[in-house]
Amino acid sequence: MQEEIMNSITNNLFTVNNLWMMIATALVFIMHLGFATLETGLTRSKNTVNILFKNSIIPAIGILTYTLVGFNLMYPGEDFAGAIFGFAGFGISADAAALTPAYNIGYTYWTDFLFQGMFAATAATIVSGAVAERIKLSTFLVFSTIFVGLAYPIAGMWKWGGGFLDALGFYDFAGSTLVHSVGGWGALTGVLFLGPRIGKYRKGGINPIPGHSMPLAAIGVFLLWLGWFGFNGGSVLSADPGAVSLVLVTTSLAASAGAVGAMLTAWKLLKSPDITMVLNGILAGLVGITAGADLMGPTSSIIIGFISGILVVLSVLFFDKLKIDDPVGALSVHLVCGIFGTLAVGIWGSKAGLDQLWSQIIGVASVGLFVVVFTGILWFLLKSTMGLRVSEEEELGGLDLGEHSMEAYPDFEKVV
Repeated sequence: MQEEIMNSITNNLFTVNNLWMMIATALVFIMHLGFATLETGLTRSKNTVNILFKNSIIPAIGILTYTLVGFNLMYPGEDFAGAIFGFAGFGISADAAALTPAYNIGYTYWTDFLFQGMFAATAATIVSGAVAERIKLSTFLVFSTIFVGLAYPIAGMWKWGGGFLDALGFYDFAGSTLVHSVGGWGALTGVLFLGPRIGKYRKGGINPIPGHSMPLAAIGVFLLWLGWFGFNGGSVLSADPGAVSLVLVTTSLAASAGAVGAMLTAWKLLKSPDITMVLNGILAGLVGITAGADLMGPTSSIIIGFISGILVVLSVLFFDKLKIDDPVGALSVHLVCGIFGTLAVGIWGSKAGLDQLWSQIIGVASVGLFVVVFTGILWFLLKSTMGLRVSEEEELGGLDLGEHSMEAYPDFEKVV
């Protein structure tokens, strides 16, 4: 009788854990809609269909490539503990144990795969915004397929798959480095190969190119904030009430502080309260807390978020001074704040200390070097074969007509 009660409790807990992980998976999936609306709002109306197309196809490509090779590259098994590379074979498969606690005490094999697959597609979505309004669609799709299928899972394996960074003590709870700065480094190399949009930089100054819909941008950010509850909350990898609750609180505090930090900084430097800076400040706080959301208390979460909000504004202005054209601020949000958030693990929270900070620095540098070299070679090969950039005529007329032969707003007055 006692054994039956214990088995019942175990099965019930397994069901609850698995249910929460599936809910978290759905929340991360919603983030793709957030990226789509954010990027659409911060770019010009003549490129809306192109932005929506890329953000619709990327999750599909990401899930398929993660099925084919990504999952088994990222989680090759214990035989590759401490390694730089491992591969458990093509495709995904499981026996009956995959649906029971015999696979994992918290959730099934299939839930594990789908949750991680949603993360994979996010990395390529980050790149999409930075290279918007001038990249060839076909080239971007090839890049995304290879990037999600190979670069992201190899870097992810180094920590989450038990690789060499895990052995060194590097810590990244939900992906400030392994998701966000991976996407950020890929975006940076892409922007450098592409160059700025026509008319963005002129002699003596910068020509602002405002997005066409602040309502869409705001909706996108709030969808992303909602999705982050699954992104960070799901990374607890169980429905543990204390751990999940803490993570949701630290996540929201950092996002809120990021908004305030960005607002104050932009208001001081730009002499007006810029809504785009506040929106990116929210995302900056979310990215900044992601590496250590489970390690921080309320005060440290607010500090990390506030500093992230300041950094994102300074970074946007810095990249513009360097004539590095990023239409949506993806480099500032995901790369700069991803790096800061990762280093913050060694400065605040329960893992703070010089040894941990050094491990964080090694992790940031290792992932950055790998992704820059990988994507640099990939962008170079694509530029040499397929070409990266649309024609001047197509860019000026808009990628909607040039690439898709359709318009997002056919019944409205044209705004270029």
